Amino acid sequence: MEATSKQNHDPVNECTNFTLFSNHLLSKLSYFLWLCSITLATFAQTFLLLQNYELIMFHFLFLCFLLLSFFVKHFLSKPSPIYLVDFSCLKPPRCCRVPFSAFIENASLIESCFDSESIDYMKKVLYSSGQSEDTCLPPSLHYIPPKTKTIESIKEAHMVLFPIMDDLFAKTNILPIDIDMLILNCSGFCPSPSLTAIVVNKYCMRSDIKSYNVSGMGCSASAICIDLAHNLLRVHKNANVIVLSTEILSNGWYPGKERSKLHLNCTFRMGSAAILLSNKKEASKTAKYKLVRSLRTQRAFDDKAYFSCRREEDSDGKLGVTLNKDVAQAAGETLLSNISTLGSEILPLSEKFWYVVSMIKERFIKSEGIYVPDFKTVIQHFILPSPGRGVIRGVGKRLKLGERDMEAALMTLHRFGNQSSSSLWYELAYLEAKEKVQKGDNIWLLGIGSGTKCCSVVLKCNRPKLGESNKGPWSDCIHQYPISTFN
Repeated sequence: MEATSKQNHDPVNECTNFTLFSNHLLSKLSYFLWLCSITLATFAQTFLLLQNYELIMFHFLFLCFLLLSFFVKHFLSKPSPIYLVDFSCLKPPRCCRVPFSAFIENASLIESCFDSESIDYMKKVLYSSGQSEDTCLPPSLHYIPPKTKTIESIKEAHMVLFPIMDDLFAKTNILPIDIDMLILNCSGFCPSPSLTAIVVNKYCMRSDIKSYNVSGMGCSASAICIDLAHNLLRVHKNANVIVLSTEILSNGWYPGKERSKLHLNCTFRMGSAAILLSNKKEASKTAKYKLVRSLRTQRAFDDKAYFSCRREEDSDGKLGVTLNKDVAQAAGETLLSNISTLGSEILPLSEKFWYVVSMIKERFIKSEGIYVPDFKTVIQHFILPSPGRGVIRGVGKRLKLGERDMEAALMTLHRFGNQSSSSLWYELAYLEAKEKVQKGDNIWLLGIGSGTKCCSVVLKCNRPKLGESNKGPWSDCIHQYPISTFN
């Protein structure tokens, strides 16, 4: 049994985790008690039927009513299965590639923005980031100085959204008029008309389509939008939903000298993904995955977590995203809260037992730490947040994962860089290209973003993935991975 040590004792976090776990157990217990009461009532009526023949008709009708209410509740409360039919990821054009030397040279030529200390710092971040020389930036950021006006961001939106929509429609053989709901997430760029309106206008979608524009959610946004689509499909029957995930970089460039804001200039790179979800019956035959569970948690109520990552102006009035020293701790606490609740639902009884024991010890005896369950007992593949190599390995260590489990995240970071929320789908595309996902396998997509927020999505493979190495963003380089010396 392993435990994770906590440097700072946080009673609020422990109480929240314990409450969430208790609420889940109470909901399961209430359903069990209801089932037992129905069973006991049925046996009682059966006994009375055998003992009292004069009231046989009354008892028979009452028994039929009980049985009917049981079956009606069972079938009406059972939600329709929700499927992830297919997804598409953008493969940035080679002309957008930014080698480290070109990035540093261009930044050095912008004397009005960066001094020598800023250049040295960005160079250090680049070479320690874990990404390769093949990552890409939009054309607007290749200029000296970069073009950051709204029109450039609109052009970038067209560049990253339209190709993946076209590819998704071609893969799934559906038309734009077949889409009932559209969800799009982009944290830092919110034009008017909205990005969803741009997509609806481009593809002449229906007048009654329900569109949702999600902003400010950071790297957790894609998983959060899948959770939103999951909830919408539980209400709207026989519907198709498209989720679009991207980050527009043209307006996110920071032209200042504060180190806490320079990090994203070096690590954020081009990327986008389009995902089709459906609860239609025919989707069960063609869908790649079945959506098993989605779960959201956040710690925005805690000031330390809330201010750990935010967009603000520096002392010169230049806008940028600040990452402070509390971001790692805030992300870890949010992750712990999320996996506590998820684990109570999907883990086997033995893992739940040891986890509950450790929580009781931590609450009353102040033990060395809370037991981290072995999620590999139920999850075969892990899709981790990939803002940097240190974050990937930190999350992997907390979840007791090996190098093989972190491979998809590390290789995606190396080939494509930090693509914010859309990175999750490049990791899944990597697993498919390597043909590692088999029918019946469970995949855990984990998104962590500013706020801080954490969202988990569990998928079950519905059909095997054959020939995926010749498709998608990895088609021209999958044979080069994994890089054995990548450490």
